[in-house]
Amino acid sequence: MIMNEREFDKIFALMKASFPENERRTYANQKNLLTDPHYRLITETNSSNQIIAFLASWEFPLFRFVEHIAVNPAMRGSGVGRKIMAAYIEESIKPILLEVEHPETELAKRRIGFYERLGFQLNPFEYVQPPLQKGQANLPLKIMSYPRVLIEKEFALYKEILYTNVYRAQ
Repeated sequence: MIMNEREFDKIFALMKASFPENERRTYANQKNLLTDPHYRLITETNSSNQIIAFLASWEFPLFRFVEHIAVNPAMRGSGVGRKIMAAYIEESIKPILLEVEHPETELAKRRIGFYERLGFQLNPFEYVQPPLQKGQANLPLKIMSYPRVLIEKEFALYKEILYTNVYRAQ
């Protein structure tokens, strides 16, 4: 995907508004991902051609990984997030993985419910997201998968691929 600097800046601004610092990279590191052949940014625009949502994914031979999905705060609750995820699922022939916070807050429970309504399953395995920026701690998360729960052997393999390709040293 060819993206100009202005489009990237709009996506990064939406990422910054939607995710805490420990769940996103620095501007420079995020922009560098655009050169990675596994990384893909999908955008949803409105009738004025403004970016109202994006989905950032990683395409691997065995599975796909949704790293970020965000909707413009003014558009949340309008079905845009469901639409972009449903289109992503529809085009997929491989399992899809994503990370969610532990279901300990109402917001985390609502996010998990959103993904469950799309067909994702919460996996029982322990998982931490390695730091996305220098000086940050590991972040305990859960992995959700589509269309089914992973077996432990798959989970271990997919986690290794994520740690090697997505979370390589920052």
